[in-house]
Amino acid sequence: MRANIKSRSGCPIATSLDLLGDRWTLVIVRDMVTGKKRFGEFLSSPERIPTNILTDRLKRLEGAGAVETHRYQDKPARHEYRLTQKGADLLPTLQALCRWANHHLADTWKTPRKFLELKPRDVIVKSAASAKR
Repeated sequence: MRANIKSRSGCPIATSLDLLGDRWTLVIVRDMVTGKKRFGEFLSSPERIPTNILTDRLKRLEGAGAVETHRYQDKPARHEYRLTQKGADLLPTLQALCRWANHHLADTWKTPRKFLELKPRDVIVKSAASAKR
């Protein structure tokens, strides 16, 4: 599935920002990297994302192929959100932003070493079907 994001130009930075460059999307990816999977878990983050924006950003990330959903409950329908390889490949970008902020911006939280040492392969949750293989 392709993202319904219209790019301003073919510039790789501009194109990436068209998908990821708002104030919430990379925070959601950060939360997924650190183990959050469910809607309520994302809402508990200190940034306090509004529910309508969270819903929209999760759909955008899924449409772009960076996130996949897995139903864990039928009534009412509830889903878990997991990073795909494409989403996990954002990890070095998040780590670089953390290093930059810790170096240049006062009052940022010290990034845990464990986070900085993660690799994209470490943050992909295997589906139940993949785990059986």
